[in-house]
Amino acid sequence: MKKIILVRHGKTIWNKEKRIAGRKDIPLCEEGIKQAYLLKDKLKDIDFDIVYSSPLKRAIQTAKIITDKELILDDRIIERNNGLLEGKLKYEIEQIDFNNPNEKRYNIENIVDFRKRINNFFDEITKYKDKNILVVTHAGVGIYARCYFEGEPNDNDYSKYKLDNCEFLEYENLCKKV
Repeated sequence: MKKIILVRHGKTIWNKEKRIAGRKDIPLCEEGIKQAYLLKDKLKDIDFDIVYSSPLKRAIQTAKIITDKELILDDRIIERNNGLLEGKLKYEIEQIDFNNPNEKRYNIENIVDFRKRINNFFDEITKYKDKNILVVTHAGVGIYARCYFEGEPNDNDYSKYKLDNCEFLEYENLCKKV
């Protein structure tokens, strides 16, 4: 494998307002567009063979700014369905453990199912041994993609695995972090 570049989409107005997104199809804000162009410049020397994107606008917009290659939209890397919490300000909700497989409040997508689809996606694309692959996705997917490549956080603090808007990670050499 040459490398996998994992990218979180650029900033949206909901990111700025500290709202819980999920499946709501929120586009990039002006700042997010600028972030994506800055990232394009950082990644300009990589010739991507395959480009995957979540089907949500914010990911598609980011991917289209980074590269003019054809996008493959894949539902397995769409953000977690946060149910009734989507659109709410983070301070408006009670404390919730998003990593608890027994959490059923607010109609949130089950963490086991969420992680299963992410792992399925990466199991599939890591079979390409000679491709540079761009994956543009979301914060929640990024957390569990990091678990896939780097293992679980030793202290169970998954928040430290969260990528900032337009932050990227590079994985190569049999999917080990560089």
